[in-house]
Amino acid sequence: MSMINRNLFALALICVSGQYVLGADPVNGNPTLGQEYSRSYNVIQTPVPFLNIAPDSRAGAMGDLGVATSPDLNSLHWNPAKYAFLDDNAGVSTTYSPWLKNLAPDIKLLYLTGFKRVDKQQTVAFGLRYFTLGSITFTDENNQFISKQNPNEFTLDASYARLFSDRMSGGITFRYIVSDLAKGSTVSGQTVKAGTSFAADLSLYYHSPIKFSNNEGEWAFGVNISNIGTKISYTDGERKDFIPTNLRVGTSFKVNLDNYNSLMVGVDLNKLLVPTPPIYKVDSTGNFVVDANGNRVIEKGMDPNVSVGQGIIQSFYDAPGGLEEELKEIMLSIGAEYWYMNQFAIRAGYFNEAAMKGNRKYATVGVGLRLTLITLDFSYLIPRGGRNNPLANTVRITASVDIGNVQRTKK
Repeated sequence: MSMINRNLFALALICVSGQYVLGADPVNGNPTLGQEYSRSYNVIQTPVPFLNIAPDSRAGAMGDLGVATSPDLNSLHWNPAKYAFLDDNAGVSTTYSPWLKNLAPDIKLLYLTGFKRVDKQQTVAFGLRYFTLGSITFTDENNQFISKQNPNEFTLDASYARLFSDRMSGGITFRYIVSDLAKGSTVSGQTVKAGTSFAADLSLYYHSPIKFSNNEGEWAFGVNISNIGTKISYTDGERKDFIPTNLRVGTSFKVNLDNYNSLMVGVDLNKLLVPTPPIYKVDSTGNFVVDANGNRVIEKGMDPNVSVGQGIIQSFYDAPGGLEEELKEIMLSIGAEYWYMNQFAIRAGYFNEAAMKGNRKYATVGVGLRLTLITLDFSYLIPRGGRNNPLANTVRITASVDIGNVQRTKK
């Protein structure tokens, strides 16, 4: 059990991302550490960051690579359009990820997904993602008991994918988001409620056969714009925050080395499509300079208080540091996967984020075992660059069941 007296937004950032630089007051939006945004460390922070956590072990073992890898049962998070190319008729998959296990044993992420083929061109899929922070006691500044709660966040997904041709498919996903971090508590005089949002994903997948010397292979390309949705609020006040809308683009190359061995390598690029925090003017005493309406005066960058559509467009050119900073907002995932007889897999990858934007850097490894009815995947994360990670020294496990194989076995 944890004793927590920080604001709830900071709590979410610590537990989900493992980092906390400048959390925001969920009521007033004021920085809670320091008096101004650093010019050398300008992290984009949003509520519900668990939406962008790699939920399955296969992708998690390849440095969070997944938008253009071969289709599998966990394509819902990475690129739902890939479902249209699955050979199976139906399947389900579940993943268990302990979180910050060295801090608390009851923080975890659970993920359940499944799909069903409608006909040769169409598939539907569903997903449930549940993140629990365990049992937490909230106290005030004097360490006096306020309440004991079980903060949690979850999403419900429904997806549709369709073949456009024998090489291309598209997908759309609808998502309902609930973030219940401290319902009933009071922050800055306002009662905290569960935040809710509705969002959608748009995705595209293309693959084509190619040849490497005398070996058959495949090239694939994928793009997924996820979490395009309404802003979220934890109070009845006017302040609402962007959810983590994300653009993921990637490619992969697979080569069949012989009848028994194959190798796939891939690259993903990610960028959050939400406004970058601007640099605000401060006076000689370190306080923010405000205009006649009480709003902070922006020194560099752009006003982040815009609509969702404007925020997505603006995210490509609003960084205070210009193009150089915009490029630093792109996160890189590289990974590889080796299969032997399509039954045993070895995976490795690397994830990199610029120091200015959070400095998350980690290597990943994992294995996969495909049996008659079930596929088991394991992944392990190794922090790099002196940065800790909530998944450090933790094994994630994914179990997937091909329902078609189960039915055939029964027959």
